[in-house]
Amino acid sequence: MSRPATKTDLLKAAGKNFEKLNGLVTGLTEKELATPFDFSGDVKKKEAHWGRDKNLRDVFIHLYEWHQLLLNWVQANQNGESRSFIPRPYTWKTYGEMNVKFWIKHQNTSLEDARDQLWKSHEEILKLAEGFSNEELFSKGVYKWVGGSTLGSYFVSVTSSHYEWAMKKLKAHRKNCAVK
Repeated sequence: MSRPATKTDLLKAAGKNFEKLNGLVTGLTEKELATPFDFSGDVKKKEAHWGRDKNLRDVFIHLYEWHQLLLNWVQANQNGESRSFIPRPYTWKTYGEMNVKFWIKHQNTSLEDARDQLWKSHEEILKLAEGFSNEELFSKGVYKWVGGSTLGSYFVSVTSSHYEWAMKKLKAHRKNCAVK
């Protein structure tokens, strides 16, 4: 599926990929759930997230925290508070450090709580997106605080694209478990 460029496609892709992610999660075996993620043997998996996330809870929390970034960013800016998407002191160059902070923050969060938080925030994201018109989401220059992109591109990034990222990670973990 191509990257959504309309409100209808955004909502459809977010819903479809969330369902696919949940289907993949439901199909995980006890062994796959109990085995810590370990991608250290794959030299192609160099990005920091391959070493950061150790289990399904970590993936859920990562998605949840990025939902919170979007929800808080939109709300603040709509209320007249100028705020960047990536909160200070982080930037797009240092957001990896922010992701580690999220990971540390949730080390005592249960898998069940992480799942519940993710489901709730997914619904909040969809509800927020539904409140915007197609033009507000996918026309450049509508909101100065979005910069040179579109508001919809942020919604796509924290929903359907991020769900694809999570599925890729879970499939790689499942493959590792089958080999061991």
